Amino acid sequence: MARTQGSHSDITGPKVRAAALRLFARHGFAAVSMRQIAGEVGVQAGALYNYTPDKQSLLFSLLKGHMDELLAAWAEEPATADPVERLAQFTRFHIRFNIERPEAIFISYMELRNLEPENFAVIEKLRRAYEDELEAILRAGLAAGRFEMPDTKIATMAVIGMLTGVNTWYRAGGRLSLEEVQQVYWDMVRRAVGA
Repeated sequence: MARTQGSHSDITGPKVRAAALRLFARHGFAAVSMRQIAGEVGVQAGALYNYTPDKQSLLFSLLKGHMDELLAAWAEEPATADPVERLAQFTRFHIRFNIERPEAIFISYMELRNLEPENFAVIEKLRRAYEDELEAILRAGLAAGRFEMPDTKIATMAVIGMLTGVNTWYRAGGRLSLEEVQQVYWDMVRRAVGA
């Protein structure tokens, strides 16, 4: 039997991932069925198993793909030795990266609880690797006398939480441009770490 048009794996596979991302972000992982994902893609439900073994694997793949992309993008940022400049760079990068991926960010935080323990451990390790990048900047600034804070781990979590929160309210075309929002947040981060 001939393959139906559009069912080639390099086309349908990404469509399955994109549909799952949209549906998980809109309705929540637990409320979405494989049949719904198939309907969104335009394939039979059984055809999904050519692209993913199950819904759990699909969620894990989305979360891992997001973290891999985040870490790779940060690694491509040009490094600077000055911790204040590096923290400003991290602040702007984090906001810019997240603003472009609202659904991925949403499920990255809201659907962690639905990962099986071994999958959760993998994602948690990747998240820690990203947090460690920020904490290294804060430690360097503290050691150089450029920052002032009682605990770099708590400061790391506070800064990431504050920066990620932009995603919940920012809309392009709003009162402030993305660059203006990044500057406001950089001013707040700078003050928070005593720079």
